[in-house]
Amino acid sequence: MKLLRCGPLGAEKPAILDRDGIARDLSGIVDDITPSVISNTEVLEQLGTLDLSKLTPVANNERIGPPLSKVGKIIGVGLNYSDHAAESNLPVPKEPILFMKATTAICGPYDDVELPPGSAEVDWEVELGFVIGRRAKAVSLNDAMDHVFGYLIVNDVSERCWQARREGQWMKGKSHDTFAPLGPWLVTRDEISDSQNLGMTLDVSGVRRQNGSTRTMIFGVAHLVHYVSQFMTLEVGDIITTGTPPGVGLGLKPPAYLKDGDVMRLAIEGLGHQQQIALAK
Repeated sequence: MKLLRCGPLGAEKPAILDRDGIARDLSGIVDDITPSVISNTEVLEQLGTLDLSKLTPVANNERIGPPLSKVGKIIGVGLNYSDHAAESNLPVPKEPILFMKATTAICGPYDDVELPPGSAEVDWEVELGFVIGRRAKAVSLNDAMDHVFGYLIVNDVSERCWQARREGQWMKGKSHDTFAPLGPWLVTRDEISDSQNLGMTLDVSGVRRQNGSTRTMIFGVAHLVHYVSQFMTLEVGDIITTGTPPGVGLGLKPPAYLKDGDVMRLAIEGLGHQQQIALAK
């Protein structure tokens, strides 16, 4: 299944994508796409047996919001691609580097991204994100994938100066409003045969900046569930975003960052695409 949410900010309605790529309204079946819905086996079975052709299509001009509401926490993984670590002139991590990203940063996949006042180094990062579908605490590597509900695209927008030179942890540079575009879809795990073999791209104003694959991830999805769950309980609806391939602005020579009016377009195989305009506030 490909689940999504459509409508104005704060008033999104649940929807599901049919085989023809048409979004169909789920309002009469579920109230929203929430942690309680994605953890409810009966509801998921019902959604899986629906005749989608009988559901009302969502208007083509309807805004697409983030595909999951009531996200508990966003956990980021830093330097999780060997080629990205190299372009950052940093060693390959021996263990996953973890940071938190505020949920107030969440926005829709086509919403504008704010360039905050005082920022000068706002960067792009196309990332594979996954959503926890079953509570995970100290889970084994063998059982880890049982706790993954599905996948989505995350643009882990980052203000590099705030991240690296404003003291403390990376969270400052990762958490401004609109720094976490999600979606367009939340794709259930069964639709992605190999999450460690997905092509991913990001263009900035028509220039290809990132062209990578999840094959070069250092720590894969299963390992991350296992590893993170040793340090904290992962609840249904939590998102882990798994790092980015090379081609970020920080790694360019000389470095280049988002300017007012730049357009980012992101895509990951099987997960759709995003597009945002960077706008100075």
